[in-house]
Formats: sequence, structure tokens, C-alpha cells
Amino acid sequence: MTPLKIAIVVPGRFHGFDLARELLARGHDVTLFTNYPSWAMARFGVPARQARTFPIHGVLARVLSKLPREGVCRYPEAWLHRMFGRWAARELARERWDVIHCWSGVSEELLESPHVKSSCTLLMRGSAHISVQSRLLQDEEARVGVALDRPSAWMCERELREYDLADRILVLSTFSRRSFESEGTPPARIVTVPLGVKVDAFRPAAAVIAARQRRILAGGSLRVLFVGAVSYRKGFFDLTTVIERLHGRGFVFELVGPVLPEATAAADRLKSQATFVGKRPQHDLPASYHAADLFLFPTIEDGFPAVMAQAKAAALPIVTTAHGAGVDIVTPGQDGWIVPVRDPAAIVDRLTWCARNRSILAASVQRIYDTFRPRDWAQVAADFESVCAATAVDHREPAHV
Repeated sequence: MTPLKIAIVVPGRFHGFDLARELLARGHDVTLFTNYPSWAMARFGVPARQARTFPIHGVLARVLSKLPREGVCRYPEAWLHRMFGRWAARELARERWDVIHCWSGVSEELLESPHVKSSCTLLMRGSAHISVQSRLLQDEEARVGVALDRPSAWMCERELREYDLADRILVLSTFSRRSFESEGTPPARIVTVPLGVKVDAFRPAAAVIAARQRRILAGGSLRVLFVGAVSYRKGFFDLTTVIERLHGRGFVFELVGPVLPEATAAADRLKSQATFVGKRPQHDLPASYHAADLFLFPTIEDGFPAVMAQAKAAALPIVTTAHGAGVDIVTPGQDGWIVPVRDPAAIVDRLTWCARNRSILAASVQRIYDTFRPRDWAQVAADFESVCAATAVDHREPAHV
């Protein structure tokens, strides 16, 4: 493919740095626009000369994120997002681009600027359509009786305008794609590009798999693992019900990840029934996966949780909902099961079934181990190239019909 001049505009890092690194390796001229400092680029395989940075924004964002979302002195969301968007628009206007790949929430200014020139604009939305996300979290807030961090009305309106301004919207999972379709976005404007995940460290030795199978077949308590922020968005309300119903019935539960303030009281009540490890460094996570028998992730709303790819690399059968990357990662009955969202009884039934069908569960572990094929970042970059080529060809057609 002819080398492209690509701008990647991302507040923070997310997966933008991984994509930039692989696109550079494929011969493209890539520039990162980010609020990370330039000295940090080399840590992620991106030369500092390929980045334009706005570090003061990153510092302000981290400091001001400690402020509450409501009240007299609250997090200045609009000010921060517009600040980054205006900076990016000024920087991009200095030259012409073949492709601008920008993150939702910070891109309205560059998308509507008459001075920013490109052959195509690709908007990254890492979660579900913001209206769907907002409704799901609002419903969850009402269900659990605790205030949740969910999109503000200002952010919803801003992202809706961004969706209309971009040539294509990139999403990470089938669930996210369907959420856009349900909100009336023409399917031709949505492109699914699942993430790559570096999972080498999570791949266990054959001895770990053999030990897990022996443990399962021996009839002892099944070890159920959850990894991620302990929050109601990730399904913690249902997880508490599952733990309470199955405690002392042949299951042990381990939750690895920071407990968000919204979930602290519930987590404290469960400390005699489950192990809360807290946040662990990435290099320590494989040990948790290797010691488990099942992976449980009852998310309410997600884009593409990397922890599920990590669990599959570790040959753990997965129990999850379809409100994330479940239908993309899990083949029901082969390497895991998909349960209805907000249905702890279905999770209890599935885990109980696993305890009663240990030979099938042990065989599933071996099947996952033997058949797992990781999706690496080179594949993501190749898919991104294809999106760029197709979008550029279609660019002369009306983008928003």
C-alpha cells in the first residue's frame, strides 16, 4: 500500500500508541497528537520525533480529575475537552493529512475546522454509542441506588455532533456496532476494528494447564476470577449477588482491580466471602489468571475489555454478557458462555453447571489452550489500512447520508 500521512489524535494513550507503532513499522508517516510528554514516547515504541505533545493538558487533567463531577467546585469537563480539541485543530491545520484518526469527546473542534485538511476522518469511539451508554448506566444507577460516573448531557450532545462530522466511526466490538445501528447510524458509516492485545505473558506453560485440570477434576472449590475496576458498570451489583449465593457452596472468588468509591461499601460487606486483591501491576497479573479455573466478567457496558483477551490467552473458560466483546471473544459451549445482562441467577446457574460437569469444564480448558490464536497489533494496523483505503475511495460520496 502507498504510504499514508496519518495523524492520530488521542488524549492520553489508550490504544493509539500501539496503533501508531505498528503503522510506522508498516512504512506510514504517522504523527501522534497527545497530552503525554514527549519523553514518554520511547517507552511505547514511538519515536519522540513522531509526536506533538500537549503535556500541560495531561497534568491539568490528572489534577482536576480528583474534583467531584457535581457541586460548586466540580471537574471542568467542557473546558478541558475544548482545550485539547482547539490545540489539536491548530496543530493539524499546519499541514495536510491523508487520514486523521481522532478520539471521540475531544475532536469536535478539529472536525469542524475549515483549516484542517484531510482525505478522510476516522472517529474512534471506545465504548458503546454514548446515548446507549448513558441509558445503560442511568438504569444501573437506579437499580443499585448509588450515583455512578456516567456521561454528562454536555458530553452526550458533543459526541453526537462528532459522530455526524466524521467520515467513519470506528468501534471495537459487535456490541458497540449494534449500539450505533440501534441509534440510527447508517451501517456503512460504522467500522469494527477489534483491538490487538499483547498476551504473551498470559500464556501459561503446559504444566499450569495440567494442574488446573487436575484441580477441576478433583472436585474441590472452583476458583472464579474477576479482573478490572470493581464498579457497577462492570457488573459488580450482579457479582455481589453471585458471591453471596455461592459462598460456601464449592466456589472461591478473587477480584483483582481497584475498588471504585461507589462500590466500597458493598465490597466491605463481601470481604469475608471473597478476596479483594486491589490493583496489581501488569506484570503480576498472569499469576492471578494462572491460579484460576474460570473467568467471570458480567459487564453492563464495555467496548473491548482487554482482560477478556488476557483470560482467553490464559485458557480460562469465560462467563460474560453480550454487552462488551463477549460475542467477539466467546464461542458459547466451546470456550465459555454468554449470559443475559443483569441476570445474576443465570450466572449462578452457569457456575453451578460447571461444578457439576467438571470433565466438560476440564476439556474446555484444554481446547482453549490448543486453539487460541492471538490477534496482534500488526493485524490491527493492516485492518486500519483497509479502512483508510475504503474510506478514501468513498470520500467523494456524501458522508452523512
